Amino acid sequence: MVGTVNTYRKVIALTGPLLPLVSFFARLPVAMSQFGSVLLVAETSGSLATAGIVGGTLSAGQVVFGPVLGRLADRHGQRPVVLAAAAVNAVATAALVAGALGGLATFPLAAIGAVTGASVPLIGPLARTRSVALAHRAKSDEGVVGAVHSLEGTLDEISFVFGPALVGLAALVAHPAVALGGAAALVVVFGTAFALHPTASVTAGSPARARGAGVRVRQPRVVHAVRGSLALQGAMFGACQAGIASLTAQLGVPGQAGIVYAAMGVVSAAVGLALGALPARFGLRLRWRVATGAALVLSVPLLFTESLWPLYAVVTVLGAAYAPHLITAFALTERVVEPARLAEAMAFAASSLVAGQAVALAVSGRLAEAYGPAGAFAVAVGAAALSLTLALVTRVPAARTPAKAFIPAQQTASPQPAAGQSAAGSATGPGTTSPTTTRPGTTSPYAGR
Repeated sequence: MVGTVNTYRKVIALTGPLLPLVSFFARLPVAMSQFGSVLLVAETSGSLATAGIVGGTLSAGQVVFGPVLGRLADRHGQRPVVLAAAAVNAVATAALVAGALGGLATFPLAAIGAVTGASVPLIGPLARTRSVALAHRAKSDEGVVGAVHSLEGTLDEISFVFGPALVGLAALVAHPAVALGGAAALVVVFGTAFALHPTASVTAGSPARARGAGVRVRQPRVVHAVRGSLALQGAMFGACQAGIASLTAQLGVPGQAGIVYAAMGVVSAAVGLALGALPARFGLRLRWRVATGAALVLSVPLLFTESLWPLYAVVTVLGAAYAPHLITAFALTERVVEPARLAEAMAFAASSLVAGQAVALAVSGRLAEAYGPAGAFAVAVGAAALSLTLALVTRVPAARTPAKAFIPAQQTASPQPAAGQSAAGSATGPGTTSPTTTRPGTTSPYAGR
């Protein structure tokens, strides 16, 4: 326990205490915008179909353009990209609220929704990229880098629990428009604060020569497998949402759906934070297989759950498998991609999760209508089985892929380290199996594991 606390202290020493707090509030709009748009359009138009279309285009915009924003952040730095995206997103969100309240037709509303989704600042992936860059610049050991992923995964989980909860509360107390207006305000205030934080200088962008003069390097196969696994994880999220909503409605307690899902998220976040205590000898390949295997085993009881309290128990326990998988997937991505393209890779991974959730929610919702809650839960079980299959058949490198150095950290003036940063650790950590080799003419910021 003491060792875990000390490890997280090292992480905070790298980032400073303000960055995690700012990044958390800046993430909330990502979790609020889709749910809030559906509630708002359903309230103002009286049509669930229209609400679904607008919410779908918002998700599609985020999925398609998320990696584009990540690529721009890699090239030009996080600060200008986040500032521009936050400004566009705030205006687009305000336009969506005004259009819905003004009775705008479905097609224009959907177009505004697409712009809203496309301009959502991907604070989660960018915060991961920034914190990892800080850790490697300080030559922190793998335990600290792993704790960075655990902390970022926990912040994501908490934001995706509290984001929809805030939307529901605002809709209940006032109006869904208030929820979306709050999301726009959060984007402006905390997105801007994230962009202007001094640590942004460590992700100031890479020149053309650092990116191979514009030549795209083929990503390792494991990257594509991890993206597929994250899409399947998103499918589990979407299917569980549909199944929980269907079962609670069937039991006559539809208001319990959000609480059940929140319980799963809280447990997932707690386990994700505890993952930072896992010794480095438990490598990423083993963690990936254990997490996906646990998700399959723990999701099967959903097929036989027919009452409320067993639903609470099964879903809460299932949440313990989610965060370890997400944290491991992002850690695998960070291990094998080139640092100069890390933001794009992280954004692509996050977009895969959103895409899987959106598709599965639509499919499992129809199955729930036709076959009851078990129809939706079957999608979650099937997705878990496929995710485990990917983890078993994919070859995971035993050491970090040779990669170019973090050019932004070398080129720009680095912010003064926070107090205690020197305690971040050494270049290699427990569980190191082999040193990283470098290609001619390049250097590596990593000590391999």
